[in-house]
Amino acid sequence: QVQLVESGGGLVQAGGSLRLSCAASGGTFSTYTMGWFRQAPGKEREFVAAISWIVGRTYHGDSVKGRFTASRDNAKNSVYLQMNNLKPEDTAVYYCAAKTGGSSYSTKPYEYDYWGQGTQVTVSS
Repeated sequence: QVQLVESGGGLVQAGGSLRLSCAASGGTFSTYTMGWFRQAPGKEREFVAAISWIVGRTYHGDSVKGRFTASRDNAKNSVYLQMNNLKPEDTAVYYCAAKTGGSSYSTKPYEYDYWGQGTQVTVSS
């Protein structure tokens, strides 16, 4: 019943900004950790950011610190990823994910239980 739907991807030029949204439904997310991951062709799925539903505590991957910020709106069951100063190496399919069992931080894709379909982000030079 849990469903995650990403939106907001698209084509932008290097240095530009984009905001991704993830609408969550069908579950009780109060104790979940929500994650953002990305995957480029031929590459492993990479951790981008995580945020807890309870207090909004965030963690960001080293490659995006200072440029990307995760946030959440509990009332709307939505999480967001604001991406600034985008670089060509940010090009990937971006996925929203949910980790159950608490708000513990994790950078590992296999520790997340639910996934959205992904949204393509392409950054041109």
